[in-house]
Amino acid sequence: MFGNWYKIILKLMKVDYGKQLLLKGVPVIINKKGGHLSIGDGCIIKSSFLSNLVGLYSRTIILTRVAGARIEIGNQVGISGATIYARKEITIGDNTNIGGNVKILDNDFHPIEAEARLKDDKDRIGTAPIHIGKNCFIGCNALILKGTQLGDNCVVGAGAVVCGKFEANSVIAGNPARVIRKTGKACSMHGD
Repeated sequence: MFGNWYKIILKLMKVDYGKQLLLKGVPVIINKKGGHLSIGDGCIIKSSFLSNLVGLYSRTIILTRVAGARIEIGNQVGISGATIYARKEITIGDNTNIGGNVKILDNDFHPIEAEARLKDDKDRIGTAPIHIGKNCFIGCNALILKGTQLGDNCVVGAGAVVCGKFEANSVIAGNPARVIRKTGKACSMHGD
């Protein structure tokens, strides 16, 4: 069975994973030497095209890029063709679902300043931790940028570009993303 041999690779890369990890397709999971990557109990990671009918563009990628980077994924988390890429820290709470093709990036990938980019100065890449609370849902094709904090029970709309701090029970959508309502409350499109 595919999952069993891949779990051996995870152990060799010092990825901590819990009981009943289910892999559908072949993900790319890399823990850089000196990084910390943990995946909780009962998680499902989908990486094959038909494993999520929203249509996955690529396999799930979970990566600590530098020594000292941390990714902590809670229990019962579902991930579909997403990229979770840490140079600093990303935490994802229990029972969170990450929709198809979502990107969670705690860094800018390249320095913002032109001179630093030309020198490929990796020390000048901007980073800030990301924290995603428990029981969140992140819709397909959303982009979660560095420094984002989502409280428990947040819902992120499909295609949203999210940066900033959002209280628990918020429904967030748009580019740039903003709170459009709180869960359990009705609201109009005018933000009432």
